[in-house]
Amino acid sequence: MSSTLPAATASTAATTAPRTYEVRTFGCQMNVHDSERMSGLLETAGYVKAADGSEPDVVVFNTCAVRENADNRLYGHLGQLRPVKEKHPGMQIAVGGCLAQKDRDTILAKAPWVDAVFGTHNVGALPALLERARHNEEAQLEILESLEVFPSTLPTKRDSVYSGWVSISVGCNNTCTFCIVPSLRGKERDRRPGEILAEVQALVDDGAIEVTLLGQNVNSYGVEFGDRLAFGKLLRACGEIEGLERVRFTSPHPAAFTDDVIEAMAETPNVMPQLHMPLQSGSDRILREMRRSYRSAKFLGILDKVRASIPHAAITTDIIVGFPGETEEDFQATLDVVERSRFSNAFTFQYSQRPGTPAASLPDQLPKAVVQERYERLIALQDRIAAEENAQQVGRTIEVMATAQAGRKAGETHRLSGRARDNRLVHFSVPAGAEPPRPGDLVTVTVTEAAPFHLIADPATASDYALRRSRAGDAWDRAQADSCGVPGPAAAGPGAGSVSLGMPSLPVRTA
Repeated sequence: MSSTLPAATASTAATTAPRTYEVRTFGCQMNVHDSERMSGLLETAGYVKAADGSEPDVVVFNTCAVRENADNRLYGHLGQLRPVKEKHPGMQIAVGGCLAQKDRDTILAKAPWVDAVFGTHNVGALPALLERARHNEEAQLEILESLEVFPSTLPTKRDSVYSGWVSISVGCNNTCTFCIVPSLRGKERDRRPGEILAEVQALVDDGAIEVTLLGQNVNSYGVEFGDRLAFGKLLRACGEIEGLERVRFTSPHPAAFTDDVIEAMAETPNVMPQLHMPLQSGSDRILREMRRSYRSAKFLGILDKVRASIPHAAITTDIIVGFPGETEEDFQATLDVVERSRFSNAFTFQYSQRPGTPAASLPDQLPKAVVQERYERLIALQDRIAAEENAQQVGRTIEVMATAQAGRKAGETHRLSGRARDNRLVHFSVPAGAEPPRPGDLVTVTVTEAAPFHLIADPATASDYALRRSRAGDAWDRAQADSCGVPGPAAAGPGAGSVSLGMPSLPVRTA
């Protein structure tokens, strides 16, 4: 579908300075990766990322349509930007992603000051739509019904030099009654293994030591070219890439999870001991209503097999509370499965009635108060389990990859942050006299405290702390030097000296 609607007139005055942009992302990891592509497209077209705190010339919203509040969030942000745009000649606003694919011209009807609306199948059209809107002085709406170009062929501006997303498929062939994603992203399309491995290799060549393989259902990868074992083979192939130290993936579907994938995870050293396995409900009756083609016994059986092969695996999940018709007995079944599963973390959601999904028209939509009360009970249970599971990590020596993000209390605690091999968040301190890591470097520390959502490692002395400088840390240095416009350090092996630029400067812990 392609059409145009009136919009607030944008100034077409020429400017010698590059136009600046900001991409605001809502939703899942797929959206985060799509936003990297939007940034890459804009920079290829000559735009420059706006400095923090500055007012960009172009604001792009990459939207999600999974939850009901996604609509409210988008229109709230658009409303806040309207007076900003009126005071900023030439400013443009674009809306893309799943909500744009779903709502289409509704967005321009509700917010006529938006300049461009594009869908999930034509991300690559963003720069052209913005330019057309400027030239024609009217909004541009372009929504395609099917994918024309696989998104991974588009330019990408990576958020991180040490870790990257790699899409192995787009779309979904499942028909879950609560989910609108298949109608917005289409049927599953798989990339060829060689294309995926080439992108992974390119990331590693640029300095990344971690990749996350992305798909709506990663373990159904291969369905398009008729190889049911393709995903396990892909994991093993990633294990052959020199310099790739950490491989993660999200999200698999329990119905398609096979033993060969568990074997590949256990036998491939750089595949991390981590699994995100969406449960959605512990009630077999509700799973049938959701059209989730597995039952609680199969789900628990998969977890048992994973833990038998990978004893220290951390398992996370997604759970929906308050699906239409859910009884107290159904909800108790969910609590029972959660108790047995011992998730290290759970992403819990209150059921959201989404127009266009089969579940939206089901009878027995639950009152908000009932859903809220159950949600709070589930949260309390999972928080207790997470605290107990993390407490078992105290005393373990773990390897942590330092990240650029610091905790909220970093200024008070003097701690840096990173991710363990099982993806647990770790806040750690650097003992006096020891060298701090750069983002992408790896430290070996012992867990000294635990909380429900993170671990703490405070080495008492320098001998309790080991730093391994990595290619990813070198890449971080080079990227920071490039952004500052100064010569960067040459690539160096572990232990080589170099100047670290851009790392948050935190006082060294002395006690």
